[in-house]
Amino acid sequence: GMKDSSGDWSNTKAVLDQFSQAGFDVFVGSETFLLANMRNGGKGAISATANVNPAKIASLYREWTSSDADAMQGRLDKVREIFAKYPMIAAMKRAVAHWREDEDWSRVRPPLVEIAPRESKMLIEELKAAGFDMPGLRSMTVSQCQ
Repeated sequence: GMKDSSGDWSNTKAVLDQFSQAGFDVFVGSETFLLANMRNGGKGAISATANVNPAKIASLYREWTSSDADAMQGRLDKVREIFAKYPMIAAMKRAVAHWREDEDWSRVRPPLVEIAPRESKMLIEELKAAGFDMPGLRSMTVSQCQ
């Protein structure tokens, strides 16, 4: 199998058309293409934002044939678009820090840099407006987060 991180759906679709019927598993590198991938014989997604939005991504994976699948995909797309406006790793760490109520989680290692306070505020406001949440994160112990 393979993970296609190209971000080019036409490329992924060509691979699926050529190889999926032969049992070659194709995963997309972003949940943005999850529903299309599943509908065309793909096997799932291996996405960076699955680290912060696992339940919603897993729900679409499980329910991709449901009548609500397109709406679920739209909600995933909105959250992904928000994270993509910012440096991805720093933005995901900022979200964890916010919902964990622990600023230590916002730290990144060089050469990455944290997002600025103004951007951090905008990120969290946008995520909240999109209905994003990380339920249960505050109650996790340190050992559960490692």
